[in-house]
Amino acid sequence: MGEHSEDTPKQAEFRAEVRDWLEARAPLREDGDGWSTRTTHPDAAAEKAHMDRCRAWQRELFDSGWAAIDWPVDHGGRGGERWQRQIFQQEAAQFDVTSGFLAAGIALAGPAIGHFGTEEQKARHLKPMLRGDVVWCQLFSEPGAGSDLANLATRAERDGDEFVVNGQKVWNSSAHLSDWGILLTRTDPDAPKHKGITFFLVDMATPGVDPRPIRTINGSAHFNEVFLSDVRIPAENVLGDVNNGWAVARLVLANESTMIGGGMDRADSTANLIALAQRWGTAQDPMVRQGLAQAYTKEKLLDWMGRRLQEDVRRSRQPSFDGSALKVYWSESRRDRGNLGVGMLGGYGVAGDHADTGVWANEALNRFWGSIGGGTDEVHRNNMAERVLGLPPEPRVDKHVPWREQVGGTGSR
Repeated sequence: MGEHSEDTPKQAEFRAEVRDWLEARAPLREDGDGWSTRTTHPDAAAEKAHMDRCRAWQRELFDSGWAAIDWPVDHGGRGGERWQRQIFQQEAAQFDVTSGFLAAGIALAGPAIGHFGTEEQKARHLKPMLRGDVVWCQLFSEPGAGSDLANLATRAERDGDEFVVNGQKVWNSSAHLSDWGILLTRTDPDAPKHKGITFFLVDMATPGVDPRPIRTINGSAHFNEVFLSDVRIPAENVLGDVNNGWAVARLVLANESTMIGGGMDRADSTANLIALAQRWGTAQDPMVRQGLAQAYTKEKLLDWMGRRLQEDVRRSRQPSFDGSALKVYWSESRRDRGNLGVGMLGGYGVAGDHADTGVWANEALNRFWGSIGGGTDEVHRNNMAERVLGLPPEPRVDKHVPWREQVGGTGSR
């Protein structure tokens, strides 16, 4: 465990330090449905208990200096390098531990606050976030905006030292369990749609913030729709500049793509697929073997892509490839691994009381999460076509048109 022949002596020494720390605090991950891979919960109490356990692990990471290895020390980090964080993640993936949704909030809100925040905002939010004291969610998507996030309609109007916000967000992960959120609103409906947007930090306990869990087909209530009714947000909670929130949002979205694309689903890894094939007697089936070979190849390619980005960071180079490529390849690989696992189980893949059913039935029901969450695969393919291949962009007749005048613009709301 933990052997990486490509490690330099310095990296190998760091990896051994990480492994020793993890071994002293957590059991190895086993096949099947461990607490750290569980994504569905039978009721609200179990969901909260899981979140509390994730908070406890995040606090242990913080207390030991592992919560944000490559963040500045004054932000609560270790002041280390990105390759150290990636080695820690590689080793931690072998143990039955997780910070769960907390890690997503940290990955999205943390860099945005660290880069665009005032000194007061950094001091108030970063360390409590890293300790697990505060859970953050993302309030971006809207029912009427679809994949065109810049067409959002939630309005924020200035009233003295506050902004009054009205609108609706949707598909907001764990918003009902979150303490704070990052929020995109429209503050200037007379500007083009990308120009009149402002980015807020919002206390989820503010009167008028109403998260409502959405129970999905796999039984999970992870997603929410959030209604915002006359929500008063202090002007000091603007992140960045008023009407320049799209710049902050782009940083968040770029980090989201990298976070999603760089994460290997440990429950449906190739190692678990091989173990499943051995348990169910399908390891000699030529079609299964071909599927396992493809899954292994894609998993290794994803790992190498991640390592290439790691090397780029280490050498202060521009990324070798666009983050959208990593995200799309990850979502396609995840879909194929899920299909293979369910196929090996036959009827037990979607029904029955076998120990393997839960993990793979959830994969079958949740298979489209990866190709929709964090931006649809179609949007990311457009990004790659324009940014990487230099193909002509799609016609955007609304690019310089005031949002209020656009079809679907609802500035009068």
